This record gives sequence, structure tokens and C-alpha cells, in this order.
Amino acid sequence: MDPVRNPFAPGAGQRPPELAGRDKELSAFEVVLERVARGRPERSLVLTGLRGVGKTVLLGELRSMAVRRGWGAGKVEARPDADLRRPLSAALHRAIRDLAVRHRAPDRVEAILGVLKAFALRAAPDGAKLRERWQPGIDVPAARGRADSGDIEIDLVELFTDVAELAQDVGTGVALLIDEMQDLRPDDISALCAACHELSQLGAPLVVVGAGLPHLPAVLSASKSYSERLFRYVRIDRLSREDADRAVLAPVEREEAGITEEALDALFDASGGYPYFIQAYGKAAWDAAPVDPISAVDVSVAAPEADAELAVGFFGSRYERATPAEREYLRSMAELTDGKDAGVNTAQVADHLGRKPSSLSPARDSLIKKGLVYSAERGQIAFTVPHFGRFLLGRED
Repeated sequence: MDPVRNPFAPGAGQRPPELAGRDKELSAFEVVLERVARGRPERSLVLTGLRGVGKTVLLGELRSMAVRRGWGAGKVEARPDADLRRPLSAALHRAIRDLAVRHRAPDRVEAILGVLKAFALRAAPDGAKLRERWQPGIDVPAARGRADSGDIEIDLVELFTDVAELAQDVGTGVALLIDEMQDLRPDDISALCAACHELSQLGAPLVVVGAGLPHLPAVLSASKSYSERLFRYVRIDRLSREDADRAVLAPVEREEAGITEEALDALFDASGGYPYFIQAYGKAAWDAAPVDPISAVDVSVAAPEADAELAVGFFGSRYERATPAEREYLRSMAELTDGKDAGVNTAQVADHLGRKPSSLSPARDSLIKKGLVYSAERGQIAFTVPHFGRFLLGRED
């Protein structure tokens, strides 16, 4: 098969494999857009799931849906311990530009941009020299007395309210999409919840769509007790066999090629139905197939190449971030679960390593912060990366 035409290569095709099986989520968001645009109350949305299930790709499609409906839309990728003001300012600046092309009052748009600039400028620490201050690239004077108190919770409520009113002027809304939401700092999470609460009280047309790891609901709940009323939680999981087959067949058939039923069986067994793995093994199988259709033998021949690529890019890059003590903890988890995608009791890990549970808390907490493991419930721990245990057991250190 022609590697240049490989429909599983990153960016190939019109509909990425990760979106197969997500029709329910797309339809639900369409309803959210319609309800909010009509001034009806609607909760913001939070997508949760393991790495490799396609949350980021789905988030991008939701953004595109909002833009096609005439909404303003901006996207933020949260980073651990990073200030929210800068990336949020850039995202809302993009959203306001989307709205500006439909707004008939340039002065009104500039006034809101002035509020946004005032909010953004507070990202600089007090006492910072002029040359050290970040400039947000908003070509209007900063407003005074609005969203510039320095208290992120107060400022975010005021900023969201003003931006939502601008969208209301043109009969649409604003979608703010936040990826890796669990990495936001506690103060920023709290401010975001407070702003969403205020918007829901006002019926304002601004929706936050967050995506993150399975423990994100617990992070939100720990920040604000009322957070469960603010968001609608949607768990994104691996694909069913039917949807996994569709994720393979659709791109193959677009290239007017074929694949045998046995090859589909082999791809599902190798990938476990996780979209990222479907793409990785599908790409390798396409490149390995000498003739059309792709066969089970082609999948078998290609699997080691896909495994090697995943070991470096998907698994290895995360493993390298762990310290020796953290790697010991991870390997213990893998041994206790026999490499399966299953949770394990933290007390079992301590027993397995012959250590006191309290002595392992720093390593566990650091792994959670790095996004390598998560705690679904008290006393339980699991990998955030599918097949990570299997990777660790097959690794020769």
C-alpha cells in the first residue's frame, strides 16, 4: 500500500479515527448550543477519560461546531502550575474576534477588548518592571475598574459576564474549551467554578467545555462544593467493536482500499479499542501491506513497529518524566495488576514494596500531579495511560 496515501497518518483524512463512536456527544453539544443561543439555562460540559481516548480531538470538533454556528470560541491547554490569565486571555481574544465580524458597534467590541486587556495585564506580578510585563497584543487601551482587581475569582466573573453580553448582542454565544483541565491551579479552578455559577444564574450565553483525566470531577468538587450542579460530566471511553471497525474502515474505504475481517479482528485485539492505538496500529498495517486488501498477516508483521513507536512516543515520553522512586511505584502497580488496565489499592503497593504507606505518599502524589496515575476513589490508584502496565512489564531496565 502507498505510504504517501496512508489515511492513518497524523492529520490525514477528513474525519480522524478518534471521532468514530462520538456521535452521541456531538449531538448533545448541538443541543447545548441551541439551548444557550435561545437564552435557556444549560450546564457547562466536562469530558473525562484516560489518555488516548480522543478527548482533545473531540474538543477540537466541538470548537468547530460552535464556530460554524456563529459563536465565538477559544481554546486553552492548561499546564501544571501555570498562570491561567495569559492563555485564557488569548483564547477569549480569539472568541471576541469571532464575534466582532458580526457585531455592528465597533465601540462596543473595543470596550470589551479593553476589559480583556485589563484582565490580561494583571498576569504580571506586582512590582514587575515595564520590560518584564507581558503584553497581550490587544490594540486598545486597557479599561480601569473592571476585571483588573488582581483577584482571579472577581476578575473572571466580571470578564465572563462582559464577554457573554457581547455574544448576546449578536444572538449567539461563546464557547471556552479547556484541555487538561485537571492541571489548573486550585485558585484558578475555584475562580472558574464561581464564574460558571454566576453565568448560570444570569442565563448568560457562555459555556465552558473542559476535558481532563478521570479524577477531574473530584478536583472540581474539592474546589467548590456546588460544582456538580455546574457541569454535565461525560465519560469518554474506548470504542465498541462496531465503532472501532468503523474507525478503521472509513479511512481505508476513502482511499478505495480494503481490509479483511481477520485483519479487523487483529487490529481490535492489538488496540483494545483505544482510538490512539487504532491509529498507530492502523498506520503501521497500511505501510506493511504489500497488496490490497490489508490482511491479518500484515497486522501481525506491523505490530512490532507500532509497539516500538508507542514505546518511545506514547509510553516512553511519560515514563522518562518519572523519578527513580516514582518508577519503582509504577512498576509495582504493573506487577500487582499483571499489566492489566485495572486499579490497585495503595496499601497493596506499600506491601509489595515492603514500605510504609506514608513513605510512598510523596511519590504517589507526584505521579498524580504529573498525570501518570489517578485516584478514582480513596485508597485506589490506576494508570492514566491504557496498556501502560503492559509496557512496564515488557521493559528491560
